[in-house]
Amino acid sequence: MLNAWEATSGSGRICGAGVVFSETVQIRFVLEYVMSALQEAEKLLSQLSPGEKARLLQHVARELGGAFPGIESTSAVCGGDPCIIRTRIPVWTLERLRQLGSSEAEILRNYPTLNAEDLVNAWSYVSAHREEIERQIKENEEA
Repeated sequence: MLNAWEATSGSGRICGAGVVFSETVQIRFVLEYVMSALQEAEKLLSQLSPGEKARLLQHVARELGGAFPGIESTSAVCGGDPCIIRTRIPVWTLERLRQLGSSEAEILRNYPTLNAEDLVNAWSYVSAHREEIERQIKENEEA
């Protein structure tokens, strides 16, 4: 395995021992490393529950697309604040309720158009956009 003090030099890679690997060997090493990592990921994936797999899938989808499932921002709705899709419920409102001690069950009871998946999506969005959500909470409390 290549280590942290490697340097690339012309046609090869110089390692700590002064060994130079050809480009073919480098590519083979990288492919073997990637395949090994994928095999390890597959083993770990098989140990996850369906819910954990769904959460992982959402995380991967966000990383790849920058989008958050179930959350949309439309300038004509709630001033463009991110809302739960098919509603006019801003994510910041749900986060503020959570901060004030409301349980997910209470939130779902008070907002019957929401489901548990909507809350998971909201919490994921909050996690990735903490400063934005805190700013929205502050702006709306000061209004």
